[in-house]
Order: sequence, then structure tokens, then C-alpha cells
Amino acid sequence: MTSSGTPAGSRAPVPGADRGVGSAGPTGRAAWHRRVAALPLGYLTVLVGLAFVHPFLPSWHWFAVHLLLLGAVTNAILVWSTHFAAAVLRVPPPAGRRAEVARLALLNVGILGVLAGGAGWPMLGVAGAAAAFAAVSAHLWSLAARLRASLPAPFGITVRYYLAAATALLVGIPVGAWMLVVDDDEQPRLVLFHAHVNLLGWVTLTVLGTLLTLWPTVLRTRIADGAVRAATVALRVAVAGLALLGVGLLAWWRPVAVGGLAVVAVAVLIALRPAVGIARTRPPSSFAAWSIAAALGWLLVAGAVDAGVLATAPNPAVAVDRFGTVLTLLLAGFVGQVLLGALAYLLPMALGGGPGSVRRRTARMERHWPQRVAMTNAALTAFALPVPPAVRITTSLLLLVALLQFLVPAVHLLLADRG
Repeated sequence: MTSSGTPAGSRAPVPGADRGVGSAGPTGRAAWHRRVAALPLGYLTVLVGLAFVHPFLPSWHWFAVHLLLLGAVTNAILVWSTHFAAAVLRVPPPAGRRAEVARLALLNVGILGVLAGGAGWPMLGVAGAAAAFAAVSAHLWSLAARLRASLPAPFGITVRYYLAAATALLVGIPVGAWMLVVDDDEQPRLVLFHAHVNLLGWVTLTVLGTLLTLWPTVLRTRIADGAVRAATVALRVAVAGLALLGVGLLAWWRPVAVGGLAVVAVAVLIALRPAVGIARTRPPSSFAAWSIAAALGWLLVAGAVDAGVLATAPNPAVAVDRFGTVLTLLLAGFVGQVLLGALAYLLPMALGGGPGSVRRRTARMERHWPQRVAMTNAALTAFALPVPPAVRITTSLLLLVALLQFLVPAVHLLLADRG
């Protein structure tokens, strides 16, 4: 053991490599992952369809944000955080999937309600938010129970990230529901709070906790010495920063909000320092690795732009108006790229079939990957600059093409060799 508590030179737990995960054995885990992978891919497919019909939908912004964050990302988090928690805690697999199926079913009923709320049925939106709240609460309870029942694990901090992330979402969901029924001067503050807590709490904390073990696995190297210690410190700093940010936004105390955002950025840098170190010795060489790396870069860029917006906006309404660029960078640059990168690595492994099948699936998912990564991030760079509307439309189309280049092989993987 190192002085930081990290097993010296140890490999991170490989999702799918222990206890037959990802094999087509008697546990049926490959079949399970084939079914649940259809959830985030389905929402991403609907998002592609929305891109073609959005001029005819007044609430298309609402649909786009929630199809990605609540539909694709939250389904993926519920599935894969459960999977990673079992891997890092080394706990026995559940006897059945009924509880997990129930949570996912309740979540997706809630998502449909939330989407309806944005289409003009606010009470359906509130009911949907309540269903999503219940599903995430059950998910949090399940993770906490696993953590309590497990022996001390070197990478147990990952599960604590998941617990903190789920708590942040449980704070953000009621605020989102309240946004559907309130129509006054307080709404801009609620919008800012809801967006920041969900993106920086639910999504970012989950990503940072997962990358502790996923990043060295993607790079096919060992976890860095001191990574667990850095992750432990970063979690405490991030939670403190999120609390300051939330209070500052609700009360519209701009220095407090900007300070909280800065504290969160410090937490991200602390957590990523070991990851940068191992990337120097084992540079990224795949779509998954470069997508995740680019996503984290955009997270920091979006944070800097966000700080400028919050620091200069005279009131919450102006801050909401200026938040569009920040939201695009977070959704397309950070959330979208980290989701596609993680799935591109995890899906081929989780579907089983042995090393040869995994290599073939991975090669299919990574076809033309340098072009895809370069095109995506060049488009995002152009979008972040003060460019004419025609350029923004072009960059949006390039992002759509990159998404399709991921979806086509991913859907093919799910449909192939189902027997």
C-alpha cells in the first residue's frame, strides 16, 4: 500500500472482468446489458429526430435538454453506477434484477411526464418529477446498502461519489418541478439552480467518481499512486463548492455563486491530476479515451465561461439569457462526449463473447474515430466563438453527424448476435 491508501501499482477493477460480468453465462449479464443499453441509445435516437423537427416545436429546448440529461444520461448512470459499485466493492451480484428493473421503469415513466410538462401539461411534469425522484431515491438507497454491507474497499470512494451525485439530483428535481408551476421573478434563480446542481452535481460527480477506475482501464494501464487520496479530497471540496454555488444562485449573491463555482473547478483539477499523470506516460489512443479527455477539457472551459456570465450579469434573468452558450458547451462538449466515450468502451465489453468479439466490436465502434473527435471539437470551438448564425447552424449539423457516427454502430451491436 502507498501512504495515500492506494494499492501500489494496482490495476483498477475492470468492469466486466470480474465474476463473469459481460459474459453470456448463466447470470445473463450480457443479455441484461444488451437490453438496458437500448435506453440511452433510444433517447439519443429521439434527440436526432428532434434535430430535424425542432423548428415546429416551441418547447424544443426543453425536450433536447431533458432527452439528453434525464433520458440518455440518467438511464446510463443508474445502470452503470450500479455495475461499477458492485465491481469496486466486490460484493456478490444480486439474486435478481427486479429491483433494478423497477427503478428504471419508474424513472422512464417519470421522464415521459417531465417531457409532457415541457409541452404544456405542468401537472404531468410535476408527477413525472415525483416519479423520477422516487427512482433516484431507491437507487441511492440501494447503493448505500451495498456500501454498508461491503468490506472496506480501496476504491470505495467511487460509491461515495455516486451517493453525493444522487443527493444533488434529489435536491435539483423538486426545484425543476417548481419551475413548471411558478411564473414570477423567482423563476430565473430556480432555472440557474436547477441547471447547475444537476450538471455539476449529478453528472459531474458521477463522472469524476467513475473515472478513478475507468480512465486507467481505458488507457490499459495501472491506477496512479495517490489517485484515491486525490479523489477523496476532491469530493469534499466539490460538495462544499456545490453548496456555496447553490446558496449563491438562490439568494443571487454573485460573489458567493462565483466563489462556489471556483471551488468546484478546484475540486475537478484535484481529481484529474492523477489522470493527467498517467495520460502522460500512456497517451490516449482511442475514441473512448480522446472523447473523455476532450469532455473534461470542455467542462473546465464551460466553467470559466459560466463564471464570467455569473460575475457580470446584473440580475438572474440576464444570467439565464446568457447561459445558452454555457449550456451548449456543457451538454455537447462535456456531457455528450463523456457519455459517448464511456459507452464506446463499455458496450463492446459488456456484451460478452470473449476477447475476439470484444476486439471486433470495439473496432466497429471506433471506426474513423480521429475524424469524429476532431470534427466534434472543431465544431464546438466554432460554436463557442462569436460567429454568424449560418456558422452555428453548420456546426450543429457537424455535431449531429458525429452523433450518428456513434449511434449507427452502437445500434448494430445491440441487434447483432442476439441469440
